[in-house]
Amino acid sequence: MRSEALRGNRFVKLLNDFSELVMFKHSIFSLPFIFIAMLVAAEGWFGWRLFFLGIFAAISARNFAMGVNRYLDRDIDRLNPRTKGRPSVDGRVSHLQILGFIVINAVIFVVVAYFVNALALKLAVPILLVLGAYTLFKRFSALAHLILGISLGLAPVAGVVAVSGEITLWSLYLATGVMFWVAGFDLLYSLQDIAFDKAHNLHSIPSKFGAKNTMWIARLFHLLAVLFWSLFVQEAHLNLWAHMAVLFSAIMLTYEHYIVNKDFTKIDKAFFAVNGYLGFIFMVCIIMEVI
Repeated sequence: MRSEALRGNRFVKLLNDFSELVMFKHSIFSLPFIFIAMLVAAEGWFGWRLFFLGIFAAISARNFAMGVNRYLDRDIDRLNPRTKGRPSVDGRVSHLQILGFIVINAVIFVVVAYFVNALALKLAVPILLVLGAYTLFKRFSALAHLILGISLGLAPVAGVVAVSGEITLWSLYLATGVMFWVAGFDLLYSLQDIAFDKAHNLHSIPSKFGAKNTMWIARLFHLLAVLFWSLFVQEAHLNLWAHMAVLFSAIMLTYEHYIVNKDFTKIDKAFFAVNGYLGFIFMVCIIMEVI
């Protein structure tokens, strides 16, 4: 009994370590927008089957991307005071375990795509390649922030493919808005590592253009996010609640910049709290719209 309890404790600890490794609670950024696209494509409820397939697809895709990031970045994370305590660095999760985690989530994503439809299956591997590209890009290009944005922007495209079996123009507008939204808040988050990136020749917009210019670029990105979300609402022929979603998003992004501009130490609050609520409120508004 005691040995079984110990094994159970080790398993629970390993699950917690993996949850910390991929920052599982941050799945809130991508999940709302895949369901927003599915709700609009279906003009209402899209069924429990696609609901659970959507959850498995979003979580496995994000786990894959974060696993690749943590595996390839462990040499960098070991040197950064902000990241040296990650499970991939301090030994709580071994390199082989991370590789296994990456493979398992890739397989889950492809299998889920198979059960969705033929187009989803065709796009599965290309999507995984894009998701894994972010870590490599930041080693040679400051465009890595946009690659991260594209990675999360694929969520609404996947959502409309799941429901309609096609890629619509409005879903591309929605996805482009997500891309600029994510890239913008990633710029703000990257301000924490500006000195580290410069010292280790890592390519990021903050290290290349400085904090002040980065703030302006982030504002531009978030302005473009609101613009493309407005185009999404128009192209999808949505009404009051969808316009409210865009308005609330604009207000929250303005507040985010106010927080960061006032005090750089509040970046975590802006990054996690404001952006997490933004996606959720956007989704609630779309639910009210389609109802």
